[in-house]
Amino acid sequence: MSTDDESFHPLGQEWEGELEEMLDDTEYDTDLGMQMAQDAMRVTKGELSEAEFHEMYHEDVMEEFGEDQRPTKEAFEAAQEEAKGTVSRMLSAFDGDGEESRRDVMKKMGVGAAAVGMGAFGSTIDGQPSLAEEGEGHGGGHSQAEQNEDLQWGMTIDLERCDGCLSCMEACASENDLDQGVNWMYVMAFEDELTSGGSPAPDNIVGGTSDHNMLVRPCQHCTDAPCEKVCPTTARHTRDKDGLVLTDYDVCIGCRYCQVACPYGVNYFQWDEPDVAHEDINGHDGAEVDDPSEITHADYENGTERWVDSRSPRGTMSKCTMCPSMQDGRQGEDRVGTTACERACPPDAIQFGNVKDEHSDAYQHGEHPSKSRAIIEINNDVPDPETVDEQLSDGDDLETVLENEELDLDAEVVSIMKAIGIVSERLGPGDEENNSILEGEETILESLDALEQYVDLESEEVLTELRLGGGEEDDANARLREFAGNPSSKFKLLEDIGTHPNITYIGQEPGPEAEQVEGPSEYSDISYERSDGSEVDLVDKRQEILDEGTVGDVGWSL
Repeated sequence: MSTDDESFHPLGQEWEGELEEMLDDTEYDTDLGMQMAQDAMRVTKGELSEAEFHEMYHEDVMEEFGEDQRPTKEAFEAAQEEAKGTVSRMLSAFDGDGEESRRDVMKKMGVGAAAVGMGAFGSTIDGQPSLAEEGEGHGGGHSQAEQNEDLQWGMTIDLERCDGCLSCMEACASENDLDQGVNWMYVMAFEDELTSGGSPAPDNIVGGTSDHNMLVRPCQHCTDAPCEKVCPTTARHTRDKDGLVLTDYDVCIGCRYCQVACPYGVNYFQWDEPDVAHEDINGHDGAEVDDPSEITHADYENGTERWVDSRSPRGTMSKCTMCPSMQDGRQGEDRVGTTACERACPPDAIQFGNVKDEHSDAYQHGEHPSKSRAIIEINNDVPDPETVDEQLSDGDDLETVLENEELDLDAEVVSIMKAIGIVSERLGPGDEENNSILEGEETILESLDALEQYVDLESEEVLTELRLGGGEEDDANARLREFAGNPSSKFKLLEDIGTHPNITYIGQEPGPEAEQVEGPSEYSDISYERSDGSEVDLVDKRQEILDEGTVGDVGWSL
């Protein structure tokens, strides 16, 4: 993920140069797009307010596009109202002092400065917080009051479980009927001076067996997305009800400013007519769809629907959507809280869910990775409580359990069941769909409770045999880490630039000198089927398909 101090872009000078060349090929102002992108990133870093950003570029955007629907307009208008209130409070402070009239004070203050900036960007004289002090909230056409405070879709991606099989990319491309080389999900292997060899996950865990450090890169669905701040038409926007950053294909004009402003390089421009016609789009993976709009459109708070899902039409921008038609229940309630890539991942490296809900898979795997990994691993190996009741009697011991062929348990599985029981908060999965980790935990705990009705798993002798020390929480956590691995780190990509990405990674973070290397699977060996029946191979480099494609060879690189 090489960067250059001379570049405003987190991905470096070379990347910035390619972006500039790309804008030169459009009909829109290159300098405006580059400068707006740079300042949009200053906004996310807290160096510039949204109101200031809006005012800086309003006239230029109007001249270039004939409209300015950027979400920063809301902050600018609020700042103006704040400023007016500040002027009134400042003037009232001088009332009755017998020395200066309100008119004289106005002259000294300077009407322009008072009306535009003093209250909006500084503190007020009476101790009331200004808009800047209170925090304007994030842009994106949604205020904090409007945004759903209880729901934010996101992911935890366990890089130590990723084996580089590319199943997630295959599923994403198939689900969204993508043209070759339009990789909304990108999986890459990397090396840098900080690492050697693969991620340190134990061999007995499904996944984590690759000899490479892996990085899985979809759109980060940032809470404070700079791509959204530069869009003149509101095509790029955040859906208030769930925080997904989406593109309205009906509104997008293809200016590609969002592509320049994205710190992660996840945007694609649809150069030609899509391979799959809109009328041919249908359900994948067993989903029953009567009309293409059930997949291509998503629901909004005001009762409308917008064309934001599946592949984009010609001349518009596209990227990972986190499957809004699934989140809206348009493909069945069983798919709410899932994505195509998550459903397809064999080692369960991708955990999708509401990152604000402690019951969700994304939250559980991010906060308790060793326990979550263990649940995923043994969930299908534990007998149901009815079988335990049928096979055991009062006074049975651990040896009886391990010798019972119907129970089919070994000491390691019993040990991990007990460890999970010790550390579990017994939250239960809650009422939402697809909280599968806590559903699995509940299954394990029910089996454990049934087992402990007949067998003493608390004795010093048994705890020793199960390698659980004194049976304390620290002992149990140590056993889970021994079994499932102790994650090397937890991070978010480019977290320091203020975008607040909603994907958390577990595993090795790429260093500043990381280099992409050949991975465990060849893209050309993986094919995906599309709605029209066509089957095509994944392509690593879009340049192999288009004479002139998206920025760079791969859309994003280390």
